[in-house]
Amino acid sequence: MPEALQPLLIEIGCEELPIHSIDELTQAFMRGMCEGLHKRGIAADVEHARAFCTPRRLAVYVPSVAAKQPEQQTESLGPYVNIALDAQGQPTRALLGFAQKCGVEWTQLQRADDNKGERFVSRAITPGQSTAELLPQIVSESLNALPTPKPMRWGDHDYSFVRPVHWLVMLHGDRVIEGEVLGVKSGRQSRGHRFMHPKPVHLADAESYIDSLRAAKVLADPQERRARVRAQVRNAAGGNDAPRLTERLCDEIANLTEWPVAISCAFDRDYLAVPHEALVMTMEANQKFVPVFDVQGKLTERFIGVANIESKDSAQIRHGYERVIRPRFADAKFFFDEDLKAPLASHQHALRDVTWQKALGSLWDKTVRVAELSRAIANRLRESGMEIDAALATHAAALSRCDLMTRMVGEFPELQGVMGRHYATLQGERPEVADALDEFYRPRNAEDGIAQNGLAQVLSIADKLDTLAGIFAIGLKPTGNKDPFALRRAALGLARTLIEGGIDLDLRVWLREALEQIPESAFAKDAKAESRVDVHARRIELADELYAFILDRLRGYYTERGFTSQQFEAVAAIEPASLLDFDLRLRAVAAFAQRPEAEHLAAANKRVANILRKEGIDAHVAASQPIDETHLREPAERELWQALQRARAESPEQDDYETRLTRLAQLQKPVDMFFDSVLVMAEDEALRANRIRLLAQVKAQFDAIADVALL
Repeated sequence: MPEALQPLLIEIGCEELPIHSIDELTQAFMRGMCEGLHKRGIAADVEHARAFCTPRRLAVYVPSVAAKQPEQQTESLGPYVNIALDAQGQPTRALLGFAQKCGVEWTQLQRADDNKGERFVSRAITPGQSTAELLPQIVSESLNALPTPKPMRWGDHDYSFVRPVHWLVMLHGDRVIEGEVLGVKSGRQSRGHRFMHPKPVHLADAESYIDSLRAAKVLADPQERRARVRAQVRNAAGGNDAPRLTERLCDEIANLTEWPVAISCAFDRDYLAVPHEALVMTMEANQKFVPVFDVQGKLTERFIGVANIESKDSAQIRHGYERVIRPRFADAKFFFDEDLKAPLASHQHALRDVTWQKALGSLWDKTVRVAELSRAIANRLRESGMEIDAALATHAAALSRCDLMTRMVGEFPELQGVMGRHYATLQGERPEVADALDEFYRPRNAEDGIAQNGLAQVLSIADKLDTLAGIFAIGLKPTGNKDPFALRRAALGLARTLIEGGIDLDLRVWLREALEQIPESAFAKDAKAESRVDVHARRIELADELYAFILDRLRGYYTERGFTSQQFEAVAAIEPASLLDFDLRLRAVAAFAQRPEAEHLAAANKRVANILRKEGIDAHVAASQPIDETHLREPAERELWQALQRARAESPEQDDYETRLTRLAQLQKPVDMFFDSVLVMAEDEALRANRIRLLAQVKAQFDAIADVALL
């Protein structure tokens, strides 16, 4: 590699970084370094830059970086000629001052033209600075820009970082770039594993970084470290057992270790009587251990811990891991056994003493509202053919939050719903009721599916409706990035349950129904005026706001599934009552958009809309008025009228939107012929009105499905 282009390595060594921030910090550091080089015009292969990290270091490697900036060309704009020179062509004070500022004689200035006239300019070329001179500043800027919400201070310095810094490496090829960052001077000494290689690691050059640290028992490449974690866990599991190493847990273990070593461990089989979710959650979330399952998918008494050292006596580490997990499991078993002594329903009274939201009452108040909504929704769905027992839906809703009062959920809040299902099952509740107590929380995140059984879906819909209605009613809807009640997640979860569950409900109707359950006092507290708020009008207004809020959450949902924003807007414009109906229309519009006729018909619909708007004509009114066939004078308008009648006659079932749009696609040629040969805005008022009505009726056929003009 030419001397001018050499690999660049920057390593910041510090105390142990927070495991959930390492990946973000590493990528941000690399971006900052690459942007800093680019901003200063230093040639660098930033496309192939790599970010390295361990719990004790952040590092950036750029494979080729120039030794200096190119020559820097500067241009300073001075006064215009008519201001710079007087009538005799002599320099004015404005020009002399500009020349003095630039450090040259005024006669050395050049001239340039712009849209306002000719002006004086000063152009200069200065040698570029060396990378070595600029690098400490680039590193400092990159570190200062890192997303560190709670930076630390150490010693008596005025600077701060996510953790105290202990060493700094800055190498350009085999040369140390001298500088000081965060009070630490640069060098070529890195550090190896804290215990297995406590001596400093001498880095001969930037290229040898990864290999030198690997020899010192440090895997600086996070992907290599993750691969080692997976391999170690597989080897430790052995046999036919299957360790459950999730991506998240693998990331956390990798960010806790520099040289991961897996160790097989075990716990007392008696603990398997505790619901497995509690044991798995304790292992993964609290201890960062890997649970092991058998070939049938059942949890075994084995687990795998990943140490950060190759110990000569791994048995001691194994005993330590087993000792540390025992009291957590013992607590879980005690809580579980104690909770089973009382029926789940016995906790209903305690819900009255827990405030859900001050203006909306207690958890029991919310439970009562959800139960009433569940009953009403179940009855409505039975009318449409779904086998949902309203009494069971009400019962499940009444039990839905009882597990929040149990000892197990008090200790492990992440198990809400899960423990409700277990307790209900063990206490003889019907399977669909027990499952509903867990599934109604779904989807818990973007990757999670919706509730699977019908009873759980009803409870999920009712609960999310109540949450949205209540929080909007008291005026605490999300603003900006703030969403303390997770209303965006609730809205998308509600929409997904309706769509993916195939549940056909009029969304506005049920939003108003949910708002009817909210006490009037909650609305009164949201009123800005001194006079009492009109609760009835407010409920209607909020139902519309909530409908729009829920639709807005669906934009990203459908974008991820390949639908365009234009297709989404075309359906959203007509605001279908049911989200299931919305989905059917959107799929039909997406299929229609692929047809060759779609672009022409979309343009025609837009043209019709513009004509109606320009003339101040209501499209619905115009479309409802009859066509006077005696005023169809031109062949093209008669052909369009006949084609429209045929399309109406051939129209299939109301919700077969794709077939209906396919039929309407046959109008493309008659519509094009109409616009090519018929003067819509005829001088004859009767002719003009008839032609506008004909076009309005054509548009109305499309508008009954979607506003295709938006395509």
